[in-house]
Amino acid sequence: MYKAVVHLLDIFLISAMNTFLLRFPIWISLIASLIIYLGLYSFRVYDKDTMKSYTESLIRTLLGTIIGFVGVLILYFFLDNFFNRHFFSTNLLFTIFLLPILHKVEYNTYEKYLPVRNYIVIGRRDEIGHIMDEISEKSMNKMRFVQYINPSPVTLEKAVSEGKSAKEQAAKIHGIVVADPELEKIVKPQIERYKSEGLEIQYLPNVAEKYLKRVPIEVAQKFKEYYDVVFQNVQSSPSQRILDGIAATVLLIVSSPFMFIIGLCILIEDGKPIVFKQKRVGKNGQVFIMNKFRSLRQAEINPNNPNEDIEKRVLKTGRVIRKFRIDELPQVFNILKGEMSVVGPRPEMVEFHQLMSNQIPLYNYRLKLNPGITGWAQINYKHTSTLEDYIKKTEYDLYYIKNRSVFLDFQIMLKTLETMIGMRGAR
Repeated sequence: MYKAVVHLLDIFLISAMNTFLLRFPIWISLIASLIIYLGLYSFRVYDKDTMKSYTESLIRTLLGTIIGFVGVLILYFFLDNFFNRHFFSTNLLFTIFLLPILHKVEYNTYEKYLPVRNYIVIGRRDEIGHIMDEISEKSMNKMRFVQYINPSPVTLEKAVSEGKSAKEQAAKIHGIVVADPELEKIVKPQIERYKSEGLEIQYLPNVAEKYLKRVPIEVAQKFKEYYDVVFQNVQSSPSQRILDGIAATVLLIVSSPFMFIIGLCILIEDGKPIVFKQKRVGKNGQVFIMNKFRSLRQAEINPNNPNEDIEKRVLKTGRVIRKFRIDELPQVFNILKGEMSVVGPRPEMVEFHQLMSNQIPLYNYRLKLNPGITGWAQINYKHTSTLEDYIKKTEYDLYYIKNRSVFLDFQIMLKTLETMIGMRGAR
């Protein structure tokens, strides 16, 4: 019912706008709105995960509207008397400014009134209880994990039976979350039976990624066989190299005047070198020289904690360029050389990479793709300085590696722009 209302409301609004604002006949407005709607639908604008994120909704709505215009253009050749030069600009502005906001409001309303669902967890609370608590919090407590079963067929049967027969809705069991594949093997026949009976069966990797937007290391270790297969099949796309080249060229042209001014300011304040060059670890463990504007006074670096006392060494110019993240601009040359991408995991220093790769499981899967100027970890997590921070940052990197797409890249770039404008780039 919720989905139907959202779809019909969009068709009605686009049709009404063309009828009352552009004075089109109702039947023409309806046909045009249906074509635009199909474009939006084809780009998954109405997926709940899309509607939840304003940024992703904006990207998909823009692309879906443009695709819809292709269909409208075909109609234009047959009904050109009914269209005018304001049609495309008006509809584009209407959809990209109104629909993402409307969808965000609709999703928040839907989520607010979404009923609470109770789940039995196949797993040990002392091992994954903190992850489940975080998922519950991120779901606005709509997912409640009420029992942890270290299962035998008898205990699972009893828990499900009691949940099904509970008279109070708050005590009912709505599904099972498999949080330990080893324990799942013991009760596999029962789980398959409950699934056929309509009980919701979910697996922890899917639930964790959906709500946490990262791959928790504990979860990855529990489901190591699954994640090993997924990450081993990750490959970079040839089209990504083309897009990176185009983006880097445009960025270089646009930013050249700013780069000249920044370089001059650094030279006046602290002399040479203007550009900081450092060995970093890139795709497949290849070492390359990464460029960035120097924002710190030169000093000895502690290899065990390269960010130690970092704030005490920041130049006045450095404070400005770090806040706006424009100290990264020289990395366009790394992109043009094929050593980096616009979006990807940040490249680490050689010594620190060696240290972390020995301490963080699955860390080396970060090297499956080119490192990036910006990335999923950078927009979702703070500046890292401890092992715990680097573990959390790696979890976000793993999520990006696993779920990489053009839409996710656009989302990261838009959120990076928001960060730059909001002056939240460096801490």
